[in-house]
Amino acid sequence: TPSAVQKIKELLKDKPDHVGVKVGVRTRGCNGLSYTLEYTKSKGESDEEVVQDGVRVFIEKKAQLTLLGTEMDYVEDKLSSEFVFNNPNIKGTCGCGESFNI
Repeated sequence: TPSAVQKIKELLKDKPDHVGVKVGVRTRGCNGLSYTLEYTKSKGESDEEVVQDGVRVFIEKKAQLTLLGTEMDYVEDKLSSEFVFNNPNIKGTCGCGESFNI
């Protein structure tokens, strides 16, 4: 989303040696999977690259099918600010929202 693009641009502004962010999934939590998000200095050999308004997002190979069709957003309210993944592939989530299953 435009707000996610803007936030990533802000975060990368002070990191000239990083070219974008990398999204992946890890086994974690009571429901199986959780998202990972980290800065990256280069595109991995098997990463899928998505460019949106000048922002480069790399998707780890093992996460590509899990994240197919997913929208990444950045949401701020009075109590929190976070990246949110709107994933149409999710079949269930845990009560705290920390993990999901496909």
